[in-house]
Amino acid sequence: MNCSISGEVPEEPVVSKKSGLLFEKRLIERHISDYGKCPITGEPLTMDDIVPIKTGKIVKPRPVQAASIPGMLGMFQIEWDGLMLSNFALEQQLHTARQELSHALYQHDAACRVIARLKKERDEAVAILAQAERQIPMSIAAPNAANVAALSNGKRAAEDDEMGPDGKKVRPGISSTIISQLSECNAALSQQRKKRQIPPTLASVDAVEKYTQLNSYPLHRTNKPGILSLDIQYSKDIIATAGVDANAVVFDRTSGQILSTLSGHSKKVTSVKFVAEGELVVTGSADKTVRVWQGTENGNYDCRHILKDHTAEVQAVTVHATNNYFVTASLDSTWCFYEITSGLCLTQVEDTSESSDGYTSASFHPDGLILGTGTSGALVKIWDVKSQTNVARFDGHVGAVTAISFSENGYFLATAAQDGVKLWDLRKLKNFRTFTPYDENTPTQSVEFDHSGSYLALGGSDIRVYQVATVKSEWNCIKTFPDLSGTGKATCVKFGPDAKYIAVGSLDRNLRIFGLPGEDGPSES
Repeated sequence: MNCSISGEVPEEPVVSKKSGLLFEKRLIERHISDYGKCPITGEPLTMDDIVPIKTGKIVKPRPVQAASIPGMLGMFQIEWDGLMLSNFALEQQLHTARQELSHALYQHDAACRVIARLKKERDEAVAILAQAERQIPMSIAAPNAANVAALSNGKRAAEDDEMGPDGKKVRPGISSTIISQLSECNAALSQQRKKRQIPPTLASVDAVEKYTQLNSYPLHRTNKPGILSLDIQYSKDIIATAGVDANAVVFDRTSGQILSTLSGHSKKVTSVKFVAEGELVVTGSADKTVRVWQGTENGNYDCRHILKDHTAEVQAVTVHATNNYFVTASLDSTWCFYEITSGLCLTQVEDTSESSDGYTSASFHPDGLILGTGTSGALVKIWDVKSQTNVARFDGHVGAVTAISFSENGYFLATAAQDGVKLWDLRKLKNFRTFTPYDENTPTQSVEFDHSGSYLALGGSDIRVYQVATVKSEWNCIKTFPDLSGTGKATCVKFGPDAKYIAVGSLDRNLRIFGLPGEDGPSES
């Protein structure tokens, strides 16, 4: 007898009084409590209608599969398969849990980096705000002077923001008054040059041959090492350096002390120049801005102007001989002529020729009416400052023109590039000598005449000093200094007053001074 619900032999059999059907007690009781009727006939049914049946002790028969060895093997196989499926499901759950944990850890790490960056930006913003607050009193103290100085060609500096029909800013231009001032300066300097004599205090060739490293000063940060430009204020013997760490440093060579650190640029400072007696410093940066810094009574330098006329990296800054104007050259293929006092851009000159590559170097002629620029396309361009026209161009270099220097004699020009240094005669507008000190993979980073025009220094994987001669005479290399930075790149070189020492910057953070042993100065740091 089998249960009418499960179809199996009941353990506690009961029978319905109404239908006479046999059921398992627990199954029919549950059905009656849920539905109150017979599961087979559908008639109403209560617990009182169920009668238990007494049976003898019986043994539940084995299933058919267990009655033979093949059947038992099949049962074992089914159990094994179920176990493997369960194990596989657990492994999948473990893999999913690991992926979720990895993703959560990655998100946590990214969140930590974002928080660190935001904290850094907050600290930088606080520092800039504090610097701006320090500059406010200075800018308020002399508003009238700045406004008066901003007058140029009948227009105020505010008009500099006016846009022309071509979408470019309207510039006041270089007025006739300024041109007269430049011409008078040119005439005076040219007259002095005719009477120019080599100063008796100039270092002799024998002395230069004995030069060695005297000092090494760590001026910039260790996490972003590198000095890209330097300038020397001769009357005070102070040196300004431009660093990859976005700072410029004003350094007193005599005492060996840092006078001021000029912080404000957001990217590397590519060029630095003193103005007049060192009261002003001009810096150009890869952040596309130029800053004019004013010296204060406490020896620090405060930012006086932030100039944002360029749309690409500013690669060079050069100051006019009047100390009233300066020029900046940029990779945006323009150079700007500024008035120092007001920070007003009088004109922005763009080369309209086909070879309008970005500018990588620039320098004023000692007389101030000629501007020399080097481009990323290996061209050297000579400009007439009064008319802002390109009056000559020299080709022949390979790679970007990294440095340009005019001799004090007024007619020699030295330019440096990937292939070495070329010397040009401005009287005949031709190249008369080429130095190739390094292999084709080592560019010459810097070239510089000394103030008397007697020596020429160039820097690359080492530093070499040549004695200046005539066009036809041989220019002899009188001294070679190894690059002690270990970087293999001497990025800038400058002669001190009367060539008594040579300052060198490299792609480490140290400023190195080469000179005669025993010369006055602090001990090596």
